[in-house]
Amino acid sequence: MGKSSEDNKKDDRNRKNEQLDQFRAENAGKKITTNEGLKVSNNENTLKAGDRGPILMQDFHFFQKQMHFDTERIPERVVHARGFGVHGEFESYKSMKEYTKAGFLREPGEKTPVFVRFSTVQGSKGSMDTARDIRGFAVKFYTEEGNYDLLGLQFPVFVIHDAFKFVDSQHALKPEPHNDMPTASAAHDNFWDFIANNQESAHFVMWSMSDRAVPRSWRMMEGFGINIFRFVNEQGKAHFVRFHWKPVLGVHSLLNEESLVIGGVDPDYHRRDLREAIERGAYPEYELGVQMIAEEDEHTFDFDVIDPTKLWPEELVPVEKIGKMTLNRNVDNFFAETEQVAFDVTNLVPGINFSNDPILQGRTFTYKLTQQHRLGGSNYPDLPINKSLCPFHNNQRDSYSRYRIDVDQVNYYKNSIANNTPGPTPREEGGFEHYPEHVEGPKVKASSDSFKDFFSHARLFWNSMSPVEKQHIIEAFSFELAKVKRESIRQQVVDMFVNVDKEMATIIADNIGVNPPTGQHVPITASSPAVSQENTLRYPHTLKVGVLIGNGFNGQEVKNTIKTLKQHGVFVECISEKLGIVTGDDGTKMKIDQIFVSTHHALYDSIYVVGGQTENQTAFNFHVTEFINGAYKYYKPIGVATTGQSFIQSSDYNHLAGVVFVKENQDFGKEFVSAITTRRFWDRR
Repeated sequence: MGKSSEDNKKDDRNRKNEQLDQFRAENAGKKITTNEGLKVSNNENTLKAGDRGPILMQDFHFFQKQMHFDTERIPERVVHARGFGVHGEFESYKSMKEYTKAGFLREPGEKTPVFVRFSTVQGSKGSMDTARDIRGFAVKFYTEEGNYDLLGLQFPVFVIHDAFKFVDSQHALKPEPHNDMPTASAAHDNFWDFIANNQESAHFVMWSMSDRAVPRSWRMMEGFGINIFRFVNEQGKAHFVRFHWKPVLGVHSLLNEESLVIGGVDPDYHRRDLREAIERGAYPEYELGVQMIAEEDEHTFDFDVIDPTKLWPEELVPVEKIGKMTLNRNVDNFFAETEQVAFDVTNLVPGINFSNDPILQGRTFTYKLTQQHRLGGSNYPDLPINKSLCPFHNNQRDSYSRYRIDVDQVNYYKNSIANNTPGPTPREEGGFEHYPEHVEGPKVKASSDSFKDFFSHARLFWNSMSPVEKQHIIEAFSFELAKVKRESIRQQVVDMFVNVDKEMATIIADNIGVNPPTGQHVPITASSPAVSQENTLRYPHTLKVGVLIGNGFNGQEVKNTIKTLKQHGVFVECISEKLGIVTGDDGTKMKIDQIFVSTHHALYDSIYVVGGQTENQTAFNFHVTEFINGAYKYYKPIGVATTGQSFIQSSDYNHLAGVVFVKENQDFGKEFVSAITTRRFWDRR
């Protein structure tokens, strides 16, 4: 009996995992050998002339082991050095063949293996996950037509609009060269000097000073394919297209202070969050949306649609959701997979093509050069994590680390020996062709005048923010600029951002000790509600609650509450003075997951104050109070059990927004879940 179509689809989406299985190796239970397979009899001592004598050069086992260690590190990425990758699959919702002939988007239900790498831009590999920063959101689709790499950020706009300035922007963003400080932070003179003197960056800076720059989780972070591409269908008709990844859990952020605290307490916070969610089966999901503009409508907007510093407001160009990505497998080896994965904006498939976006055009060679430098030559596409699922044939040969053994005599085209093979594939049979755009004009080093509106979209972004989000932007500007030593640079920045909003710039000026700006903001009243996180989806799923608990708690009450939390997908961790077991008044036993000195209130989305008795009651009460004060300060929901009411109380004149008490709620569990879903209580007094 033949396989069903569903079986075939299952085989297709498992193919990448099966391919990787050929390279996975287990060492547990095996004997130690050299890399060449020679068995090693002693793996603890060097060969010496006598047991206290000098080491002998004949100990090739030792030298091989040491030399391999000495060369284990490869150059880290210049940008996006700190990253973390996971496997998953993409499923198409609908056929997009009206717009593109890309095979993985042609049929509803089509499933494609993917590998995703999240990253920060500024910091080195050893920096913290939660820094205020730009974040990479890179997706490699292993399609039947070859690998397609969709490279994005958590912002939809770029810092500059011409690739020639990219190196300068990154030099300014990175630590200052004379002292290599600060780490993973733009709060220094060089960056803000660059911003003040390259004012096309205004829109990007508004995003980077917003809550979007400090995501709660990669699972709750939107991704944007920064560049403008073309969809091209079988008939050759093209649409400009921008890609969006919409997290199913909504878009949520940390507070600036939280991000700094967490960076010290757990610098691996985001990668730990992602890995643990997948291990628990709470697979992160993102819907892929596209914005499309027909080529004939390119000039019908009041902004240039190929300017990468501009937003396509969703209210003007709706986002059409065309599929969903599910991340469902952690890597087996960080270096072999995450560190060696190589993304390239030129990894395209038929039906997806370039536009004249100047940042996109300027990125066409830089990825290959970077990967050749990092991974030791031109053969990095042969590495298991980069290897395509479809067969490849060409006349490229040799170079470092050549895995493939080509047995042909011929390595050139055209030829008669092999009948002109390997040869090109006609367009009609799936061969890739560049879009035949008509271009003309003199050679110039210049930008279009349509790119020179620097502030209208920055103003639109500000208009779109809620009052709380606006306050956070002001606080972020003040934090960053207060660390700029040169008063002249602080003044330039304030004078620049008065074009975005005068009240905002005036408050910032007062905070950082410079003169108030004298200009006016641009007269833009438009807004884009889709940009504000105030309007995002909210769910309790996978949010983390810390249960502060000792002995003698109300067993039935706590069991019911935790059961309700878990039924709604909330992650629960019990915290106390010591690891082990605490026991309730009815014999209920709870396992302690964390102790107060090994965790921090900032790592939890909410706390559940149970209280109880411990050996060191004074220390326990101190830590519980510290957690309550921290959660309250960060506007987080707090649940209070019967035995926890002595720690926090409300009254008619002191109503504590977002604090849920058992004594005041007959259905405490559901009320607490509702508060957790709300996440922050900004009206708290």
